[in-house]
Amino acid sequence: MQSITHPATHPPSEPVLVNLELYWPFAGPERACPRTLQSHKGSHPIRGFAGNKRANEKIDGGASPTAVVAKETMYTKLMVLMLMVLGLVGFLILQSQNVFSQANRQNRGDRFRHNGGMEDEDRSVVGDPKSDATEAPTGFDNLTNGFTEQGAPFETLNADNVVALRSFNDNRFIFEEVETIQDGLGPTYNAQSCRECHQNVVTGGASQVAELRSGRTENGQFFESLGGTLIHSRATYPDIVEQITPADSIRSFRISTNTLGNGFVEAISNSTLLAIRDKQPAGMRGTAVMVPVLEAGSRARIGRFGWKGQHASLESFSADAYLNEMGITTPLFPDENTSNGRFVGSGSGYDPVADPEDDGEDVVAFADFMRATKAPPRGPLSADVLAGEALFNKVGCAVCHTSSITTARPGAKINGGVFTVPAALGNKIIHPYSDFLLHNIGTGDGIPVLPLPEYATTANQIRTAPLWALRTRNRLMHDGMSFTKQDAIQRHAGQAAEVTKTYNSLSEAQKNQLLAFLDSL
Repeated sequence: MQSITHPATHPPSEPVLVNLELYWPFAGPERACPRTLQSHKGSHPIRGFAGNKRANEKIDGGASPTAVVAKETMYTKLMVLMLMVLGLVGFLILQSQNVFSQANRQNRGDRFRHNGGMEDEDRSVVGDPKSDATEAPTGFDNLTNGFTEQGAPFETLNADNVVALRSFNDNRFIFEEVETIQDGLGPTYNAQSCRECHQNVVTGGASQVAELRSGRTENGQFFESLGGTLIHSRATYPDIVEQITPADSIRSFRISTNTLGNGFVEAISNSTLLAIRDKQPAGMRGTAVMVPVLEAGSRARIGRFGWKGQHASLESFSADAYLNEMGITTPLFPDENTSNGRFVGSGSGYDPVADPEDDGEDVVAFADFMRATKAPPRGPLSADVLAGEALFNKVGCAVCHTSSITTARPGAKINGGVFTVPAALGNKIIHPYSDFLLHNIGTGDGIPVLPLPEYATTANQIRTAPLWALRTRNRLMHDGMSFTKQDAIQRHAGQAAEVTKTYNSLSEAQKNQLLAFLDSL
């Protein structure tokens, strides 16, 4: 590179060598780091080449003003060319990131497509009076339901001696374990452990923590936000914390759900959920959403976990949460999340851990912990509680909030054939007060299970909230925006409008009895 003198500050005999600092805007967290283009020796910031009183004097060893102008013109052209090249490079990088974002969304969309027919799994009759089913164990006590052994005392476990899948307490330790950047946390995330969102009374319970979702509709079609519908609230670097895009007018919270007793929910057969649906009156009939079981090669099963029933197995549910809530990739979800569509995964400068960041063992540990939890217990029963339960059924609440369900028999193959129902979970009667189907009660968040035509009707539907452990929650409905049970009841419209109308016709004494029943759950 030719040396350029600065006439305002240096004598003609002392050339100043140029140091150009080029700032690369796509170099990750160090993007303010200069890349230096330097001439033969020395350095000096470029402040300009003319415009002072000595611009027409002979300089640089006696060069004529015309030669200086020619040099400056040539250098200006070089600078313009260089800036054009940099602009083109930046444009190409942006385009490549956009292509990555689109490809990433396509990969995830394909992953959430099931691959065909659905198995009945178990043909036992719902509510069969001749059934030999027994009540599922209940309790807020951090004790196993028998799916796994209890294991060593929880307080004796630490990061050095814990063994995944060995026992209930080992799996609970991993469920509660705080993830770090070295483990793969982030770069965008919502929480540092499963317990952070699922702990109330005991580990696994519901909490007040809510996640943020957004998107938009154009000509009746739903479109996700740049990085998907989930907008992460935390990040490992300040400049990649995700933000709501103004154009995305659909915005909603989804509050964390209870996971206690989910092993029994997983063990409900497809045929049982379909039988519940088919018995519901046409105007209140729920939607059974078929979703893929990821660990079974995307075999189809009726969804039951998540506010949209978007997962059918606890392993798929756990792998989804590991990525989307903590930012940790696994074989089931090997692609890192973006930051509003911008690639921030391994190799970007933001994520130091190669994908997948976990080999999948933790995912199974999370799932096995939930499979081994007891169902939430009922509170004390009184005359008012029992009278309120009768009113709950009479008013029509129980059409969707199904009080009793029997799980598949031990030995039944579920989850696309990859999981066998064990004796601890099979043929058990549970009282979740949910049909685990989707309904439109006027509170839907406008976001479908997937932005595909076959899921369009799910945009305004929400999974029936299980009411077990209701008394441990003070933020209700899917968005946590109802703060009393009375408020939550009044929000029930759409398919539940007639039920709400019937409830409103009750006497104050009857309403108090029904509320007493809800307080016992």
